[in-house]
Amino acid sequence: MNSSSSPSSLPRLVLASTSVYRRQLLERLGLPFKTSSPQVDETRLPFESPERLAQRLAFAKARDISLSQPDALVIGSDQAASIGMEVFGKPGTIENAVAQLQRMSGQEVLFHTAVALIDGRNGREQCETALTRVRFRPLSEPEIRRYLEREPALDCAGSAKCEGLGIALLDSLSGDDPTALIGLPLIALARMLRAVGVELP
Repeated sequence: MNSSSSPSSLPRLVLASTSVYRRQLLERLGLPFKTSSPQVDETRLPFESPERLAQRLAFAKARDISLSQPDALVIGSDQAASIGMEVFGKPGTIENAVAQLQRMSGQEVLFHTAVALIDGRNGREQCETALTRVRFRPLSEPEIRRYLEREPALDCAGSAKCEGLGIALLDSLSGDDPTALIGLPLIALARMLRAVGVELP
């Protein structure tokens, strides 16, 4: 345990996600937690900004699990990648991933990663969004297909895993939280957990 609080004194912590990436990130904080899969419609609303989309879905996931997990601290998170108002979700198929990376080739893509925390003990809700600017280098179709053969990032918004081989597709990236691009902004989350009484470290 990295926290000075004992496990019995901590409120139950639940991650509203079955994403292996988010689970691995949350494990860094050294807190005991469970995961649960939220049932949320992730369809973008008309004219909804990428940032607002990520925030709404982060809250929706946390609220869905909070209904069945009374007295728990529930974490929800979501990410939207965008060029202007054009939003890129999880590609799902290789051909969709190829099309996404072709669109992003040579472009600056903004990754909006929202994290929400609901305290079931009192209904308090918090949400923060971390912005990461990613510049993709010019990519040829053979480069894109070779990448996806080795690392099919079909469950990642933007079709590339910066924590893996996908870093080779980039010219640069910048942001306030290096964990945000992977899917869970730990700096913001730690701040939110401290605000509800969880001692970190």
